[in-house]
Amino acid sequence: MNAPSSHTPTTAERWHPASIALHWLLALMIVGSLGVGLFMTGLPFSPLRLQLYNWHKWAGVTILALSALRLAWRLTHRAPAAPPMPRWQRRAAQSAHGALYLLFFAVPLAGWAYSSAAGFPVVLFGVLPLPDFVGPDRELSEALKPLHRWLAYGLAAVVVLHVAGALKHHFIDRDGLLLRMMPARRRDPVTRPAIRT
Repeated sequence: MNAPSSHTPTTAERWHPASIALHWLLALMIVGSLGVGLFMTGLPFSPLRLQLYNWHKWAGVTILALSALRLAWRLTHRAPAAPPMPRWQRRAAQSAHGALYLLFFAVPLAGWAYSSAAGFPVVLFGVLPLPDFVGPDRELSEALKPLHRWLAYGLAAVVVLHVAGALKHHFIDRDGLLLRMMPARRRDPVTRPAIRT
């Protein structure tokens, strides 16, 4: 085990405030959407179940939009330098991040396609009808339903691994990696964006 340290991220090492905000907003929405998804599928047909399905779809579309925004931001802003770590850990972290970004898009798109194929249009927040992702198709909807579910389970599994890795770095390695993604305190230096050149 590495010796404890009092390492605190410097201005150059901390993520940009916009990256931090998008990270935690997406985290809350994904965990909430997964929780609602698990809860609503066990309910009998009722107004509550219908309302939860609508909320779940609205959350999915919002997650999709935020994921696109986060990806665009990430491609135009350099990530802060990570603390030293073994090569296998760096590769594992890169693989987990790649899987997260892939699933950020795959899960809501599969859900949207399933809803469209089943003949249930998505009306965002109950006021904005969105175009059908695919045409009505019963066989396709029956194939997409389990795909959406298993992709969501995959996302949940990668999120758990991501959280476990972050906690390992924070409590065992004590290398300041998790602190880079925490909002800056009032006494911390202001983080400036690192623009990709």
